[in-house]
Parts: sequence; C-alpha cells; structure tokens
Amino acid sequence: MATELEELVGFLSSPSPTVTKAAVDIVRGLTGSEDGLQSLANYAKILLPSLARLLSGKKEVSEPAAEALVNLSQNSGLAAKMVEMGMINAAMDILYKPDSSIGRLLAMLLVNLTQLDVGVASLLQTGEEKMQGLYVMKLVRSFCRSSDEAREDPFEHVGSVLVNISKQEAGRKLLLDPRRGLLKQIIRQFDSSSPLRRKGVSGTIRNCCFEAESQLQNLLLISEFLWPALLLPVAGNKIYSEQDRSKMPLELGSALSIEREPVDDPEIRVQALEAIYLISLQEAGLRAFWSVNGPRIIQVGYEDEEDPKVMGAYEQLGSMLINSSGTEEPTTETSN
Repeated sequence: MATELEELVGFLSSPSPTVTKAAVDIVRGLTGSEDGLQSLANYAKILLPSLARLLSGKKEVSEPAAEALVNLSQNSGLAAKMVEMGMINAAMDILYKPDSSIGRLLAMLLVNLTQLDVGVASLLQTGEEKMQGLYVMKLVRSFCRSSDEAREDPFEHVGSVLVNISKQEAGRKLLLDPRRGLLKQIIRQFDSSSPLRRKGVSGTIRNCCFEAESQLQNLLLISEFLWPALLLPVAGNKIYSEQDRSKMPLELGSALSIEREPVDDPEIRVQALEAIYLISLQEAGLRAFWSVNGPRIIQVGYEDEEDPKVMGAYEQLGSMLINSSGTEEPTTETSN
C-alpha cells in the first residue's frame, strides 16, 4: 500500500494541472526542512525526474519545482543523482528558452551541482570534443551582459558557478584560453554593485592564478584589466600622491587619485592578495607587479587594514617581496 509521500510524489505527474500544482507546492515546502528533505530522498528515483519535467511548464509549477530542486541539490547524494540523470543539460536548455522565468533558480541549481566533480565535468562538457566549453561560454556571456542594476538579476549566481569550475584544472584552462577570452570578460565585472558578482569574480581570478606557473603569459595578456581588479580592493582608502601614481598605468593611477568606496568583504581582499602572491612567485609575474608600482599599493593598503586574516595575507605577500628583493628591485620594466 502506497504511503502518503508516495502518493504525493505520484501526484506530480497527474494529468490535472490543479492537482499537480498542489502537489509541487507541498513538495517545495517539505524540501525547506531537513526532515522533509530526508523523507523525500527515499523517493528520489521518481521524484527527481518528475520535478525536472515540471521545469518546462508554466511558472506556477516550474517555479516551485525549481525551488524544490535547489533545496534537494544541497544534499550531495541527491545532487549526484541529478547530474547522472542529465539535470545540467536540462537546466541549460531551459535557461536559454526565450520564455523562461526561472533563470535565477536554475543558476542557483547549477551552483549546487557544480560543487561536485561530476557536476563540473558535465558543465564543462568533458568528453564532448565539438561541444566542450560551450555551456561555460554561454554562461559567461550572460553573466557579463545582464545588468546587475535590474530589479532581478537572473545570472548573478553564475559568479559562484565560475568559482566552482575554476577549482578544477580543466575549468581553469578553459577560462584562461586566450582564444576564448573568458577570464577577460569575467574580470570586467569586478566593480559590479552586486556583492555576489564581485565575490564570484575575485574567487575565479584567485583560482585561475593557481595556473600561474604554466599560464602566466595568458594572465599577463589581460594585465590591463587584471591589475586593477586585484590591486584596487587592497589599495586602502587614501588618495595616492602624484609621485606614486606616476609609476602606475593610467587605469590604476586614475582610480587611486580620487576617494573610493572601500571593499567591505574581507574574503575578496584575501583572495586578491593570494592571487597577487601566486602571480609574484613567478619571476616574470614579480617584474610585472613591480612595473605597476604594486608594492607601494600593498604598503599603503596594509596601513589601513584592520582584519587579522587580511593582514596575514598582506604579510605573506610582503614577506615574499622582501625575500625576493635581493634579485628584484623596483623597475619600470614590463613583461611581454
């Protein structure tokens, strides 16, 4: 005899729109609690495909279905099942339908699914030679085109997806591929008014800098955008002297000649400092850092810093600069 939960899950496939709507609303409510989520997990084999089918329906059922899937995907076991059944492909397909009204929820679902290695592989389309990277290219384009000034920013969470895929070498290589120019596009969002976007950008840059040893040239190819994104968050609040600014590229010097809004999120400041550290471990990266008067910016920024963790990141970078000063002096030489 079917249990109440079995009947409820069965109603998700009812031919009656009214019954389906009532069932999906109840399921959404159950996924909001740990007990409800665990109970529903026992019926994942039927539940997940049923919810996935509702994603392409009218908003009155697609929205609660998407919310339920977002909640369920916080469970790594259920998230793995979703990836296995092709949920990333389905989400990307629906995300780019002209009449889609659940874009923000689908982006949140992708964030949860790409916390798994198999989810990252699925989004990167690993093994699909002709299609590999297409999903990521579409997401980056949408992330960079959508306005964060809008009342609803459906692609805001894509920044977190990019952080997830850049934790893996295959993801970093895709983002750093100069022919695609993806990281260059992403970096331009570093001054967004959305904290979520800014954190996504800073985390992605920092992760990509773990490839500095083998990909330094590709990082420095976009130095016009990279150095402002890394140095402005850690430059402190002071207006820099004309003498200091004269040793910086125009885009940095101009920004540091006026009063600025501080970057309140200490995690972003730590990530910026860690990225600079990873770049500066390479000889050519260190020369590039000196060429933009980076050490002076770090010195001034450290004077204003109060967060202990961020101060530790400044000190790690400062210690490396001091230790390298025997072979590296301030210079105007630039890296090609």
